[in-house]
Amino acid sequence: MTYDPARGSWLLTTPRTRYVIREDPDGSPRHVAWGTHEAVEASPRPALTNSFDGDGTADELGIETGARFGPAGLQIRFADGTRGAQWGRAGHEIDGGHLVIALHDRRYPLRAELHYRVRPDTDVIERWTVLINDGGEPVTVGRADSAAWTLPPLADYRMSHLVGTWNQEFQLRRTPVPVAETVFTSRRGLTSHHANPWLAVDDGTAEEDRGAVWSAALAWSGSWRIALHRDPTDRVTFTGGLGHEGLSWTLGPGQSLQTPVFAGVHTVDGFGGATRAWHDYLRRYVIPTPAEDRPVVYNSWEATGFAVDEAGQLRLAEAAAQLGVELFVLDDGWFGGRRDDTAGLGDWQPYQGAFPQGLGPLVEKVHQLGMRFGLWVEPEMVNADSDLYRAHPDWVLHTPSRDATELRQQLMLDHGRPEVERWAHQWLDRLVRDNGIDFLKWDANRAVTDAGRPGHPDPDRLWIDHTRAVYRIMDRLRTDHPHLRIEACAGGGGRADAGVLARTDQIWTSDNTDPVDRLGIQHGFSQYFPAQVMAAWITDSPNIATGRSTPLRFRFHVSMAGALGIGGKLTEWSKEELTEAADLVATYKRIRSVVQHGVLHRPTTEGHTTAVHYASADGDEHVVIAWRPQTGAGLPNPVVRLTALDGDAEYYDVDRDVRISGATARAGLALELPEGDYASTVLHLRRG
Repeated sequence: MTYDPARGSWLLTTPRTRYVIREDPDGSPRHVAWGTHEAVEASPRPALTNSFDGDGTADELGIETGARFGPAGLQIRFADGTRGAQWGRAGHEIDGGHLVIALHDRRYPLRAELHYRVRPDTDVIERWTVLINDGGEPVTVGRADSAAWTLPPLADYRMSHLVGTWNQEFQLRRTPVPVAETVFTSRRGLTSHHANPWLAVDDGTAEEDRGAVWSAALAWSGSWRIALHRDPTDRVTFTGGLGHEGLSWTLGPGQSLQTPVFAGVHTVDGFGGATRAWHDYLRRYVIPTPAEDRPVVYNSWEATGFAVDEAGQLRLAEAAAQLGVELFVLDDGWFGGRRDDTAGLGDWQPYQGAFPQGLGPLVEKVHQLGMRFGLWVEPEMVNADSDLYRAHPDWVLHTPSRDATELRQQLMLDHGRPEVERWAHQWLDRLVRDNGIDFLKWDANRAVTDAGRPGHPDPDRLWIDHTRAVYRIMDRLRTDHPHLRIEACAGGGGRADAGVLARTDQIWTSDNTDPVDRLGIQHGFSQYFPAQVMAAWITDSPNIATGRSTPLRFRFHVSMAGALGIGGKLTEWSKEELTEAADLVATYKRIRSVVQHGVLHRPTTEGHTTAVHYASADGDEHVVIAWRPQTGAGLPNPVVRLTALDGDAEYYDVDRDVRISGATARAGLALELPEGDYASTVLHLRRG
């Protein structure tokens, strides 16, 4: 990072990109350029256009004052009714790769810090904002975005984003950017199944491995909003941060507000290049345990539902151990009066009718079988029919003059209240400590509604306070129990972002385990998240979500592209199925390090076939998993082009005991798939 006082500009440099900011005469930091080193050198300085469109530059954080007409990322109101900030510069500080641009309002005691962080081994730029009220009167904050990103002039603009719903998360959409404001948001108090705070923009011509792409992602697990603005002069910016429209927060005297990181990356290597940059960044700087192999998991939910008892769980654990499972997870139904979803949630003591001596005997037996023990929890929720709710009805989010909304028969606890946060941490800490728990599947099966906080002077703060309390509880548990691993879950993939990933080890991708549907879900998920955090289960056939019947091999091969898990009724599987499953688990363990820690490529294919290609960091080992959900008459033979291989090298196919030329595989390798629908295969290649 450097500062040029003659130009009043800052230059941020990453291995392959540059980012330039300049200081306007009025003190506002304005964006100049973001691109490759060569592109930034050639960037023209925007000139004034006219009095209706303003300057050709854009704010680093949009404000409401002056000739600024795009979405304002910072919206404030002072006690006398004055809206918006007018900045004066208060200096800057550079500490290695961390730049802080300090600003102060010219007439009111409000300060802002714009933070930027670059690192020598990634092109990802981290940005966030801090607001400080130095005065004696409160300031109302209607919007406090983390950052605004500005794109260079392009021939056209196309946006890539993720949409979905429960059981169909992470559906990738690529559409032209309209001349309008396009808003991506969650108003649910969770990241949400319906949208994700990840975005990519290109000129409409980028492909998987070529073309310029600009991408950004917000590290926040509550409500959020990203506004993408293309004006009629084809200037494109997007601004994003926590909270949705209509909320406001009070910044009291002496208080500050720090926003979550809104990180961005630029690449000229297409969508695949952006994916690989994000995966590398998350592994290096976000995921707590990036070097660990994720264990093969067995989860009891689809086998037993709420019909849980110690003997039944032990039978499942014994069957799972025979398959090579490494982590056994007891799901819902183990506590309180939890015989269905109408009661017991919040009463976190083992159900004596199912576990007369508590969880200890089952945990001990699972450990003796050579597996770790995990447990499903839902700390943020409560049933009205529970001892907790009867004792503390005031702990739930509610508006006294409105009827409460129950979703999945449950209400939401306000973890922004210190006593609720304290209660949640205490019982979770005790549960882990007293029972030797190795893993928590942390679920959240409803969105925020009735978002009232009676008697609180700043009720909308609950949208921030709750999420940050959840973060603190997770952080404390990990500090106090270094062996503990956590999976983030919210009725499937409803809580998936870098904020929660910074304190968890993997993400439950979707409640939909149908392997055909999972191909699309996993493709969208992989745009930002690496395979090691993508929890993927094999469950029974027909699938409970779709009724579709698929071969065990196909189900395994789909799940082997992520962190493998099993969730079926193992005690009802045939001997042949159990034998095949054990062989496939063994295959997965052989390729696991490449899948979970390798570099992802998405090769081009033919013949109704899709594939993923994982390469070890040194390029010596490769895993290709290919699937053909449906065949048809007259289709070309299934072929995959492995352009990530070295064309001058030779590779050994571990399973077929043959050697393959890298040049041949790059040009197109015929796949040996079984006949018919739901066909799949795994290639494990080693150089030499």
